[in-house]
Amino acid sequence: MPVETSERELIVFLDCGDTLIDQGTEVFDEEGVVIRGELIPGADTMVKTLVQRGYRLALVADGRAQSFKNLLQQHDLYDLFEALIYSETIKAEKPSPRMFKAAVGAMDLGPEDYGRIVMVGNNLSRDVRGAKQLGIASVFIDWSPRYPKTPADEAEVPDYIIHEPMGLLDIIDQIESKLPGQKVS
Repeated sequence: MPVETSERELIVFLDCGDTLIDQGTEVFDEEGVVIRGELIPGADTMVKTLVQRGYRLALVADGRAQSFKNLLQQHDLYDLFEALIYSETIKAEKPSPRMFKAAVGAMDLGPEDYGRIVMVGNNLSRDVRGAKQLGIASVFIDWSPRYPKTPADEAEVPDYIIHEPMGLLDIIDQIESKLPGQKVS
């Protein structure tokens, strides 16, 4: 597939719960599927801005496929992701390399691309640890009070920390400027 000239080198993997959707607002059906939930303020603008700027996005999230489809469609974000990787279908949860490798494969990438991928998530033990074990850059969003904010060990120390979704835009620019072949501004 030819690369579009507007496409960026950096690839962005996003978690969903407490990264895009406020887990405290999720409403479940009788079978445990999330039927709706509210966005973290700025999450939709952040995702749409990344897409407008030419970044390729993958959702890499633990949970049920229908839950994420419901949530992302509710907020008109579903079609903005090139790949949608769910633990339910992969039969593994983060920090398992299978989750990240599934997203890499779904985007026609390989291990040689790990250095140009960034994983954004709210969970140090799943998102950050999982990314770091493959050499993928990690961004920890510490927005939620539901998860620990102190790394348990070196494998949970994120490369970057943001406090709200829109903070990702500046971090993404910083990361991309450091990629080989990119101009440093």
